[in-house]
Amino acid sequence: MNRKFIVAILLVATVPVYAQAQNPKVSQGDAQKVVTIISSDKVKTQTYCEIMKLGEQLGQAYEKNDKKMIVELSQKLERMEKALGPEYVALLDGLQYIDPEKHQLHAEFLSAFGALARLCTR
Repeated sequence: MNRKFIVAILLVATVPVYAQAQNPKVSQGDAQKVVTIISSDKVKTQTYCEIMKLGEQLGQAYEKNDKKMIVELSQKLERMEKALGPEYVALLDGLQYIDPEKHQLHAEFLSAFGALARLCTR
């Protein structure tokens, strides 16, 4: 499955859970900071890899319109994302306000997390 598609599914499925009334700021370098935090901790890296697998399963559940599985996977995904730390959650929250077609930060996010995803293939 396409990495961008997986990231998009993760964002669509999880960001509303963390939505806040105010617009949090996401700045240049935030994605790299979060990737550094995750990649420097083996447990967090493994958790991120498991999140990627769940993202694929979630995409398949959406394709099949399996609402029960979508709910189950989304709940599991939410718990796992919290384990990655508040920086990760804040980044996801802030990214919901960024138009992927018009903002460089979205490209930075995809680049930084693409590097992290490559750790999952090792």
